[in-house]
Formats: sequence, structure tokens, C-alpha cells
Amino acid sequence: MKKMMILGLVTFFAYVANAQHVHTPLKNDVDSFSYALGINIASSFKAAGIDTLNYAIFNEAIKHAMIDNHVDMDGNKANEVVNTYVTKIKAAKQLELTKAGTDYLAKNAKKPDVVTLPSGLQYKIVKKGKGAIPVDGQKVTTHYKGTLIDGKVFDSSYDRGEPATFGVNQVIPGWTEALKLMPVGSKWELYIPYNLAYGERAVGANIPAYSTLVFEIELLEIAP
Repeated sequence: MKKMMILGLVTFFAYVANAQHVHTPLKNDVDSFSYALGINIASSFKAAGIDTLNYAIFNEAIKHAMIDNHVDMDGNKANEVVNTYVTKIKAAKQLELTKAGTDYLAKNAKKPDVVTLPSGLQYKIVKKGKGAIPVDGQKVTTHYKGTLIDGKVFDSSYDRGEPATFGVNQVIPGWTEALKLMPVGSKWELYIPYNLAYGERAVGANIPAYSTLVFEIELLEIAP
């Protein structure tokens, strides 16, 4: 029974290797389990960003480990190879996804009215306020508009017709850093790198993962 299950899994990957879209009948529990296991493995690979394999070698390794009880690479070495490869492809994917934002910020930083902070946050003062500057733990009331670097608006208190009130520490890091520098009455434009925004995660359908964000913020008051 065990060998039937293993051979079923190997057969599944053999079909993948031949780039054929086939539907082998699932005649028993082992067949169904083998197919389901193949789906789970493939889904895990795709979630990790792995979309290229040498399927012949992959099948051979499964057979060596599960049927022949002999492998050409010990477990520690296998883990090292997998971790190194996954780290490499994740870094390449991250570079691809962040390139547009990185290029935008590099170009933006050359503008004479844009200030770049050590964190990577950039801002431009549109209007200087003369009020108090918020500190950690306080709440503020603001009007704001948020866009992607292509100008697409994803959120706007102006469009809703009312300002928003929230805690200085209850927003993305780029906002928190900027708010603690802004006197009440100020209007700034913020240019926030992805790591000071929502990082690697997408937010709804309008903010993709790794997005650099642009905000127009008016700090109206420190809320009671």
C-alpha cells in the first residue's frame, strides 16, 4: 500500500514533467491521496515563490528517499540548499516588485523641496503650521488623500467629506514618523517607502504588496 501511494505521487510529477494536462482516473483512496498530496506540495511551492523545477530530478529524489532508502544529499545539506534557493528567489522577486517605488523615491529625492529622512521617509512642506507637534499616545484629526505612485487614489477623507481622527501610533510607520514632526496647521506631502507602509502585504484590491505610497496630509488638530 505504501509503495502504491509513493508510486502514485511519482507518477503525478512525471505527468507534470511531460507538460501534459491529463486526468488519470482516481480509482481508490491511494490514488486520491496521491493527487491531493501533489496539489498540496505544488501549492506550498507556489506560495514560496517556486515556479521552476527539474521534475525528473525531483521525481528521482522522491524515489530515492521513499522507495530506495538511499539519497545523494543528507538532510542538513538538503535544508541548506532549499533555504539558500528560496532566499535567493524571494530576494529577486522583492527587487522586482519594489523597483518602481525605489526608482520613484530616488528621483523624488533630487527635488530641492523634498526632505529625505534617515528612515527613507520623504516629505515636502506645502504649508507650515504654527501649532503644537503631536507626541506618542495622542490622537490627531487630519484631512488626507492617499495615492499610489501612478497617481491612483486609494483613500481620501476629502472625498468622504469629513476628516479622520486616530492615534499617532495607530497608523503605518511612515505616518507616525511624519506626524511627530508636523506642527498643527501644517500640510505636507509624504512619500512613504513600502517598508514604512504596508510592507510585503497587499491591502484590499487597491494597494498591492510592496507599494510605495504618496499622501497629502493636513494636520487639523490634536484631538482631546
